[in-house]
Amino acid sequence: MSRDVSSDAVAQPEASPPEKPATSTRSRILNVVRIVLVVAVVVVAFAYLRANWAEVQPRLAEISPWTILMSLAAVTAGILCGTMSWQVLVDDLGKPIGVGRGAQIFLVGQLGKYLPGSVWAYVLQLELGRRAGLARARVFAATVFSLAVAIGASLVASALAVPEVVREQPDLSWMRWLYLLLPVVLVLLHPKVLTAAARVGFKILRRPRPDHPVSYRTVITSFGWALGSYVCYGTHMWNLARSSGVSLGFDDWLLCVGVMAAAMLVGVFAFLLPSGAGVRELVIVAALSPVVGVGAAAAYAAVSRLLFTIADLGSAGISAGMGILATRRLGHYHGDPGID
Repeated sequence: MSRDVSSDAVAQPEASPPEKPATSTRSRILNVVRIVLVVAVVVVAFAYLRANWAEVQPRLAEISPWTILMSLAAVTAGILCGTMSWQVLVDDLGKPIGVGRGAQIFLVGQLGKYLPGSVWAYVLQLELGRRAGLARARVFAATVFSLAVAIGASLVASALAVPEVVREQPDLSWMRWLYLLLPVVLVLLHPKVLTAAARVGFKILRRPRPDHPVSYRTVITSFGWALGSYVCYGTHMWNLARSSGVSLGFDDWLLCVGVMAAAMLVGVFAFLLPSGAGVRELVIVAALSPVVGVGAAAAYAAVSRLLFTIADLGSAGISAGMGILATRRLGHYHGDPGID
């Protein structure tokens, strides 16, 4: 008896086209959290500007627009130097991501520092990096390494101002104890230590380890960019202080570099305060008061905070646009396996 081949063929179920994986509940929640955090930090930053405008406005009237623009440019340059310090490290831990994507991850994530508890900046960077196609382990390692680099560079640069700060403000004498961290940080920044830390971290997080060790060149380059950021921040403060009418020379410029490094360093450890608010200004006032007077120093510290906030928001907005353009031009990043 012959078989009905056509009927057998009809009886077999047809292969259906593969379905796209549905977006998981976890992914949707993370997307909502990202949006909420970004909106929250922008709102807090603008609220800070509004709350301090009455204190800043009178001093702004005494400072020429050219001085404001130059100081803002110096702050922006410092922020870009800090970004490159991080970029060098994240690129060394995998396939280079490009400045457009890197700036978006770092600078938009840095807005999290305006929320109480600096951990929000790191959370944002991890999630933005993951969304851009980077493994969280890679972003986390680069962020931790760059923080160690920033602390080491700030300890070196702040030595120019800490004696003056402590002399004028004895309540800040505890800052001297921070230098106990310097030898520890320098040991942690040794390429062999960083390589071992990265391999252990990637193993714990079950990610493929970097295929090459961290090099001396990478660490030195990152450290150089970090020092450059404090030079720019010091130039910004020196430029503002010149508005007081006091003649300021090279020694005063070095003092301003050290002051800003010390202020940023203290801000890192005052992590419960939004972007080190209050503590950073205290360091600036203590160091600059003998040079320009208490009132002027307090006003310049407030103006400095305003310029930093504007530069943070502006650079984050521009970097977000750069990241979008990079994705449209180069496509989505595919460098860390297991992300897509």
